[in-house]
Amino acid sequence: MLIASSHHSQYFHLIWVSLLFLFRSQSVCAVSKAMGYCKAPCVFLLCLFISFCLPRQLLADEVDKNLTAQLFIDASEQSSRPIPQTLFGIFFEEINHAGAGGLWAELVSNRGFEAGGANIPSNIDPWSIIGDESSIIVSTDRSSCFERNKVALKMEVLCNTDGTHICPSGGVGIYNPGFWGMNIEQGKSYKIVFYVRSTGAIDISVSFTSSDGLQTLSSTNIKASASDVSNWTKMEVLLEAKETNHNSRLQLTTSKNGVVWFDQVSAMPLDTYKGHGFRNELAEMLADIKPRFIRFPGGCFVEGEWLRNAFRWKASVGPWEERPGHFGDVWMYWTDDGLGYFEFLQLAEDLGALPIWVFNNGISHNDQVDTSSVLPFVQEALDGIEFARGDASSTWGSVRAAMGHPEPFDLKYVAIGNEDCGKKNYRGNYLKFYDAIKRTYPDIKIITNCDGSSLPLDHPTDLYDFHVYTSANNLFSMSHKFDRTTRQGPKAFVSEYAVTGKDAGTGSLLAALAEAAFLIGLEKNSDVVHMASYAPLFVNSNDRRWNPDAIVFNSFQVYGTPSYWVQRFFTESSGATLLNATLQKDSSNSLVASAITWKNSEDGQTYIRIKVVNFGSNSVNLQISVDGLDPNSVKLSGSTKTTLTSANLMDENSFKEPKKVAPNQTLLEDAQEMSALLRPHSFTSFDLLKESVSLRITEDDSSLVSSI
Repeated sequence: MLIASSHHSQYFHLIWVSLLFLFRSQSVCAVSKAMGYCKAPCVFLLCLFISFCLPRQLLADEVDKNLTAQLFIDASEQSSRPIPQTLFGIFFEEINHAGAGGLWAELVSNRGFEAGGANIPSNIDPWSIIGDESSIIVSTDRSSCFERNKVALKMEVLCNTDGTHICPSGGVGIYNPGFWGMNIEQGKSYKIVFYVRSTGAIDISVSFTSSDGLQTLSSTNIKASASDVSNWTKMEVLLEAKETNHNSRLQLTTSKNGVVWFDQVSAMPLDTYKGHGFRNELAEMLADIKPRFIRFPGGCFVEGEWLRNAFRWKASVGPWEERPGHFGDVWMYWTDDGLGYFEFLQLAEDLGALPIWVFNNGISHNDQVDTSSVLPFVQEALDGIEFARGDASSTWGSVRAAMGHPEPFDLKYVAIGNEDCGKKNYRGNYLKFYDAIKRTYPDIKIITNCDGSSLPLDHPTDLYDFHVYTSANNLFSMSHKFDRTTRQGPKAFVSEYAVTGKDAGTGSLLAALAEAAFLIGLEKNSDVVHMASYAPLFVNSNDRRWNPDAIVFNSFQVYGTPSYWVQRFFTESSGATLLNATLQKDSSNSLVASAITWKNSEDGQTYIRIKVVNFGSNSVNLQISVDGLDPNSVKLSGSTKTTLTSANLMDENSFKEPKKVAPNQTLLEDAQEMSALLRPHSFTSFDLLKESVSLRITEDDSSLVSSI
C-alpha cells in the first residue's frame, strides 16, 4: 500500500484545477445558458482518462522510469472499423482421442467389435473375458444383422447354475473398461443398449463395476425366452449408479449354459450437453470460448495416411448401430464414428457457431486421385452439402431429417482438403470441386489450402488457409505477419496456430503469451484475417499424440491450459469494433496491444477492452490516452482488470493444479485501484465500462455535477 505524499496531493489537485479550467473555458460556447451545460472538448476526456488510469505505482519512487510505454487509442468513429463476426472460433480434430473417449460421451470402446478388422477371428480389445477356458469360450464371427459391420461376438458358456460344472460366483462373460476407465457417478443414470441373440433362453446381468469387478455400482438382469432371442434383438436398460467410481467397467455376465451373441454394445450417460450426446464439462469448456465457428473433423484425420482410411462422411451418418467405424491411420486408433458428420453439425448449432466442413479432395498423405478421376469425390462433397442444407424431401436431406433434424443446418463454409497445396493433383482437383460447388451453391464460401498472404493465388477462392506451429519468439514476432498483406482479394483463415516444441511443454505460460500477441495481431488485421482457431483443441491425457493442446481431460477431470485461457480474453472480439491503438515505446519492444469496444449481451452495457501482452522480463509502466469520445455521452466507470501470468514462464496447469496459470480479475472501483503497471511475462486486459452521462455546470461554475 502506497501512502499518499504531498506531491501526490499536488498532482491530483492540479488535475482538478485543470478540469475546472477546461469547463470554464467552454462556458463561452454557443449553447443556451438556460440549458446550463456545454460540450467539453475531447481533451477533457483525455485528461479525465489519464487521471483515472494513472496508478499509484506511477508515482512511486521505486519504479524504473526507463521502462515506460504509451498507448494512444483513437475511439472516434472515423478511425474505427467493425471486426468480422466470424473472427475467433475452434478447430476440432479427431486426435488424442478428442472425440472417441472424449467429447463424444459414449463410454464403450469398440462397441461393435469391428476394431479388430473385418477378417475373423479378430482382436476384441479392449474387451476382456470374465472366467477361464473351462467355463467360457469367446470368439468373433460375421453373423451380425448389420450389413456394414458384420462382426459380432460369440460367447459359449460351458458352465451352469447346477450340475457338474457350476459357474463361478458372479457368472462368466465379458467386460469393457471404456477409454481408460468409465466415469460412473452416484445418482446419475446411464442408458445401456445392446443387440443379442441366443440358441436358448438368456439370463444376463448388466452391471457397472469397479475395474477389478469387486465393487458393483449398479446392476440389472435381462431375461428372455429362446423364442424372443432366436433372432437379433435390441435390448435397452437404464442403470442408476449407487456409488461413484472414476475407473469403472461395463460387464455382461451370465451363469446360464448356452451360446450367446452380442453386437453394438453402448453405454451413454443420460445427462449430456443439450441432450445431444456430448460430454457436458467438455462441451461447456467450448461454450465458454463463445466460438463463432467450428472447423471439423480435421486436419490430417480427413486425409488419412492412405485414402482407404480417410474419414468418409456417408459412413458416419444414419443410425449409430449401422456405422462401420474406421481406423484413423494418421493418429493410429479406431473410432466407431458415433461422433459423425451429423453430430458435428449439431454441435455447431448447439454452440451457436457456424460449421466449417473440411472434406477430402481425393488426396491423402501417400496417395492421390488423378484429376481425371476425381468426379466421384466431387459428388461426395455435393451430397454432403445437400445432407446439411437440403430440403427434408431431398435425397440426403431426408437422411438428415430421419435423424431428427428436418430443418437444414447453417452450412456456409467448406474447405477443400487439408494441407494439400503443392501436391501434384491439388490444383486440378481443387478447381473441379470449386466449379461444381459454386455452380450448385453459389453462396457457399470456399477455402483453399494454399497460402495467399504473401503472393497472389493462381486459382479462385473466398478464403485461404494459413497454418503456423513455431517457437514462442517466432510467433510473438508474427503479431505483425499480416500488416503488409494485400487488402484485396481472398481473406485469411488462420485455422491452425500454436507454439510447439520446447517452448510449449504440454501447455506453458510462455506459449500462451506468444499466442496472445499473435491473436492481437490478427485482431488488428481483421480486415484481411476473417477467421482464426487454435490447434489441437483436446487431448485425453492417456493418449497424447500431440503437445500442447487447449483442453486436457481424462475420464472425469478437465482443465484448460494457459493457451485455452488466452482464448477466453478474445470471446468478445468477433463482431466488436476495433479502435485505432498505437504503442510508443521508450525502451521496450516487448509489448503488443489492441483496443475494441463491445456490447455485453447480458447487461446491455458497452465496454472498451484494452489488451496488452508484455512478453519481456521487466515490468513496464503503461500510460494510456484515449481520444475521440464525447464526454457528454460517455463516462468510464465500473472497470475491471484481468491478468494472466505466473511465477515461472514454463508453468503449466495440471489435474492437481488446474488453475495454476489462469486469469485473475479485479474490480477497479476507482482510479486508485486501477494499475497500468504491466507485470513481466503477462497478458493484461482492461474492461472499461462506458455509461451514458450528462455533465452540467452550475451558473456560477462553482461545482461540477454528474447525473447519469
